[in-house]
Amino acid sequence: MNPIEWLFDAQLVIGDQVILWREIVGNGFGLASALGGLRRKVWAWPVGIVGNALLFTVFMGALFETPNPVNLLGQAGRQLMFIAVSIYGWVRWSQHRQVSDAAVEPRWASARARILLGVALVGGTLVLTPIFRALGSFEPVWADAWIFMGSLLATWGMAKGWTEFWLIWVAVDIVGVPLLISAGYYASALLYVFYGLFTIFGFITWMRVQRVTSATAPGRAPTTPPS
Repeated sequence: MNPIEWLFDAQLVIGDQVILWREIVGNGFGLASALGGLRRKVWAWPVGIVGNALLFTVFMGALFETPNPVNLLGQAGRQLMFIAVSIYGWVRWSQHRQVSDAAVEPRWASARARILLGVALVGGTLVLTPIFRALGSFEPVWADAWIFMGSLLATWGMAKGWTEFWLIWVAVDIVGVPLLISAGYYASALLYVFYGLFTIFGFITWMRVQRVTSATAPGRAPTTPPS
């Protein structure tokens, strides 16, 4: 058996619970990507893409005939979305890295952008909920839709260098933990708890970097935090 076949079939049994190793490994890559994003490293994007590919096969449990035959279409769909947006972020940060020591300079989104983010999060959830329900996603479907939209907007905000993207992740984690537990994805739920704490730390870190950058940049007016 080659390493890919082993990773696809390997399972961890804890009591009466079966956890796929690729769920653990995929989330591990996701965590490494988050750490890279915190440090504003370009490698965060390709590492995240590997994790997304693994987790897509996990959350389409019924399709891939896993021990947990539950399809979370929002969770699976967001992995594909992550890959697409991550390619954009990878290119954007790489281009910025050619003209600056850091891959991105944290900044606040404009008031208009923050309003659009909020409208897109709520509106997108309302639109996607009946679609995911019709496709057979796990209940409560609105939570799956919320996670999908929040993940899309958070990843886009990270690519743009908006400090607020960390707070969107907090909103995703709050809904994601109970959904994943109810669906039987315990490894991912546990990691979401850690992510929730990590995203708060990430927000504070980027905010501090932003203040230092604004204070030391010649001729640049200090940035103003969102009201």
